Amino acid sequence: MKKLLLLACSIISVNAVANDFFAKADLDAGKALIEKNCISCHASSYGGDGSEIYTRPFHKVETSKGLLAQVRTCNTNLDLKWFEEEEFNAAAYLNKHYYQFEQ
Repeated sequence: MKKLLLLACSIISVNAVANDFFAKADLDAGKALIEKNCISCHASSYGGDGSEIYTRPFHKVETSKGLLAQVRTCNTNLDLKWFEEEEFNAAAYLNKHYYQFEQ
């Protein structure tokens, strides 16, 4: 019985981690990247503090993977030269503070 309970707990904990797409991200690093590289461009395009691009009703991004893809597109188009980990951290920060996608 104890083995069965241990197995069930293991499966539940693995699924919980698997469901959090951004579980291993460094949110502070993501915030720093967004503040340094994104805010001024978004503010000039959308006014205010630039956050409207994330909160507008008909935004393009609908999933965690889509958010990461959009961050990668910006990285490429603006030639920011971010590493994959930096893209991941930036996307995780945006997800936590604006989008709240579950996976």
